Amino acid sequence: MAYRGKKYKESASKLERRPYSLEEAVGLVQESSFAKFDETVEVAMRLGVNPRHADQIVRGTVVLPHGTGKSLSVLVVCEGPAQKEAEEAGADFVLSGDEAVEKIQGGWLEVDAIVATPDMMKSLSKVGRVLGPRGLMPNPKSGTVTTDVSAAVSDIKAGKVEFRVDKTAIIHAPVGKVSFSRENLIENTRSLISAVQKAKPATAKGRYVHTVYLCSTMGPGVQVDL
Repeated sequence: MAYRGKKYKESASKLERRPYSLEEAVGLVQESSFAKFDETVEVAMRLGVNPRHADQIVRGTVVLPHGTGKSLSVLVVCEGPAQKEAEEAGADFVLSGDEAVEKIQGGWLEVDAIVATPDMMKSLSKVGRVLGPRGLMPNPKSGTVTTDVSAAVSDIKAGKVEFRVDKTAIIHAPVGKVSFSRENLIENTRSLISAVQKAKPATAKGRYVHTVYLCSTMGPGVQVDL
């Protein structure tokens, strides 16, 4: 059984075991935050899908209207004119395929996201076993394999969030920081939930969204009434 600290128990004791409206839930998450750092607010959605079937894997991206509150470092792997476009868009690192592979194989991986042009994927496949488990491997479905590197970098910097259902049929994704205004957290959360609902697989039967919880990094979960 997981150990729960005194402050966590105090926060949890103030919550009722029932779903709250989104407005109430956001307020309770902010009020129950007790860490000394600016905690991330996260959403957990349990879906009525079977991730063991490829046609029921739910994944996608959404640009949160008020960002995530985190400054992300972006590596763009490309060559030619695309390198200048990436730099002008604000990419933190711009490397060719061979340069990126050499650095990654050498142990360097100080980035939060990687964008690549399609012609660079052959090179990056050499380090797929390193990037894949860390969720950094560029993918067309998440918009990180593209010829428009400028737009991809801008979206990530603006607060683009990628979501993917895990093997237990749950999606975890950040929607901002505790320090955000209540209105901004509500709008970000609605945007994420809407994106997940739109990503419903055609083969999913029955109830699609079972439960939605909001929580801060250290705080207790608050159920949202849909």
